[in-house]
Amino acid sequence: MSILPTPPSQGCRETPVLKERGQREVFCGLTGIIWLHRKMQDAFFLVVGSRTCAHLLQSAAGVMIFAEPRFGTAILEEKDLAGLADANEELDREVARLIARRPDIRQLFLVGSCPSEVIKLDLSRAAERLSAVHAPHVRVLNYSGSGIETTFTQGEDACLATLVPALPEASAQSTPDQAPDLLLVGALPDVVEDQALALLNALGIKNIRCLPARRSDALPSIGPNTIFALTQPFLGDTHAALIKRGARHIAAPFPFGEEGTTLWLQAIAAQFNVPAERFDSVTAAPRARARKAIAAHADALSGKSIFFFPDSQLEPALARFLTRECGMTALEIGTPYLHRALLGPDLDLIAPGPVFSEGQDVDLQLDRARQARPDLTVCGLGLANPLEAEGLTTKWAIELVFTPVHFYEQAGDLAALFARPLRRRALLSPPQIRAAE
Repeated sequence: MSILPTPPSQGCRETPVLKERGQREVFCGLTGIIWLHRKMQDAFFLVVGSRTCAHLLQSAAGVMIFAEPRFGTAILEEKDLAGLADANEELDREVARLIARRPDIRQLFLVGSCPSEVIKLDLSRAAERLSAVHAPHVRVLNYSGSGIETTFTQGEDACLATLVPALPEASAQSTPDQAPDLLLVGALPDVVEDQALALLNALGIKNIRCLPARRSDALPSIGPNTIFALTQPFLGDTHAALIKRGARHIAAPFPFGEEGTTLWLQAIAAQFNVPAERFDSVTAAPRARARKAIAAHADALSGKSIFFFPDSQLEPALARFLTRECGMTALEIGTPYLHRALLGPDLDLIAPGPVFSEGQDVDLQLDRARQARPDLTVCGLGLANPLEAEGLTTKWAIELVFTPVHFYEQAGDLAALFARPLRRRALLSPPQIRAAE
């Protein structure tokens, strides 16, 4: 069994952070609906917003014309924005029509947007009112997907955080030798979630639940006997809500790559007293597959430099994976918000050297990227083409959220996402003129 790489003598947990507050280049939190509506099979996400909100979801989701997705937009017209119509009355009518047409809905999320927040539409009170009207068949909740002060992954965080207070209370009766309940937190593709559950079951860990659950009748119970492990680094509000309910957090690096997945599993295994021999026997084969898959892209990544613009809050965990498992050098690790309580274990594994920036002033960061001339720049769609035109190789940050990248079986795919643009650049670059032999 191979030994994990030696951690640096000094990590980056206490590294000073460059905090920037200026113009930002991000999607809004409504984007989270695109993966949440696929995960939560009896939920519906009703955005209360403008036609622009509707166009964003339709274009970003790429829904086929014959499909009937589990999201929609209650469009605020000019008369609503001007206060000439009762928006609550209209919302009640549209919700009643929706539930009558879609009897499969068990959870309805009213999702706030920039327009609904600007006109101060109280969707929290609307959710309480509508939940009372349509209970017990449908539970109505609300959260904000507004992009005024957030980045796009915070839409999922807001959704899960609003679910936590509504989760049932776990039984208070427990014995000292009773194993705790394990809660995996964060929306993952079903196939990736199944892989994680299979590994944990093979380790002998039982009573595992997931948040979000695939169906509302499978929602987990929460109590002092619940411990939870996050699968996504952007779930700060959900983390706080679970702590408030009495659950305990397992701090660990996030499960990206072979090392991150192993350390994440080890932290959980320690809580359940899994013998080291069993852990090694369960993880040996998938670890070997992950290392082999990552090695296939080492030639393109090793020795290359990378620069992260802030986008998803995945950046520090991905930088740990790329520097320690792929041989890259991080020049700047930008992230919308650096939550040290969640990302501390990843920061401990990053050797000193990169600049850490929180928030964004896009003009200033563009200047730093141009000066650094990294081999690869990870940024949003709006910046990628202009930077490519300036000769910088870019990677769309949004792909790192929409592509399955967690755990052992996806480790090679994660490395490939970063190797692909470098290989493309090498193929498109003019061939070097060889000296005559």
